[in-house]
Amino acid sequence: MKYKFLGNTGVLVSELCFGTMTFGGDGYWEAIGKLQQEEGTALVKTAWESGINFFDTANVYSYGKSEEILGQAIKDLNIKRSEVVIATKARGRMAAGANQIGLSRLHIMDSVNESLQRLGTDYIDLFYIHGVDKETSLEETMRGLEDIVRSGKVRYLGVSNHAAWQIMKANGIADKNGWTRFVACQHYYSIAGRDLERELIPMMQDQNLALMPWSPLAGGFLSGKYTRNNETSGDNRRDNFDFPPVDKDKAYDIIEVIQPIAEAHSVSVAQIALAWLLHQKAVTSVIIGAKKPDQLTDNIAATSVVLTEEDLTKLNGISALKAEYPAWMLERQARDRIPQ
Repeated sequence: MKYKFLGNTGVLVSELCFGTMTFGGDGYWEAIGKLQQEEGTALVKTAWESGINFFDTANVYSYGKSEEILGQAIKDLNIKRSEVVIATKARGRMAAGANQIGLSRLHIMDSVNESLQRLGTDYIDLFYIHGVDKETSLEETMRGLEDIVRSGKVRYLGVSNHAAWQIMKANGIADKNGWTRFVACQHYYSIAGRDLERELIPMMQDQNLALMPWSPLAGGFLSGKYTRNNETSGDNRRDNFDFPPVDKDKAYDIIEVIQPIAEAHSVSVAQIALAWLLHQKAVTSVIIGAKKPDQLTDNIAATSVVLTEEDLTKLNGISALKAEYPAWMLERQARDRIPQ
């Protein structure tokens, strides 16, 4: 297991982050996973013993149950709090009340207090806003986030599922007021979904923001269970929860290129998909989740896969984005910038 710096913070996190969205199974989240305490603790133990020091959850995952299971697992395993980096999030609806959703200062402060109680900890290492709240000004949100950092309840701030311009605007507001900036981004990124490369990744690299891809296997589509001739697996969440959106025709083309590479390395299709992400310079830590121990150990093994230049050329070629404006114009104009 390798460790990388979380943006410019000086904090080292494992190249894999264990995500706990499969914990709990309350309501809507049952389609994703419904692991209870004993099963969750066993997976946290496997992750920890493999060298993973970075754990991800969210208040909305099973409406707090995921946070409770993760916090209890860390306690039961006698893992020293200072040796793990815990991330959680807020924005989604947690109850029926009018203010039980969003990114108002009120909801942010309530959410942090409730997450701390569920996790059984005094502080959250990395706190993300979990999406855009168009009804709340960014000034209000950034002020609320500054308050929870100054209180000592949160150490670093992250942003998830935002556009590049929104992140730059938010950090601009923080800079103007002397408040805490976002240092990390959690966005969807996989070899079957490379949209992030158009605007977000160039911005993240320019601003030295950490990137934690979620759903690196495209909701299980890149698990190796799906092919053009086998469009259902029978035991994968995508059979009942078709998310995130994937261009399936292109994804099948990608899988057909991955398969022989996986065979040549004597590993699974999933490991090659994860290894491709681990080879991307912009990526800090890839978030993996699991419902079964063998899934987790297979994913962890991706850290040992070293792709050749030939492998990467094939994988990059089949999965490349179609050039869009202004990218094709920028590339064209750059051709004669330096005299030959």
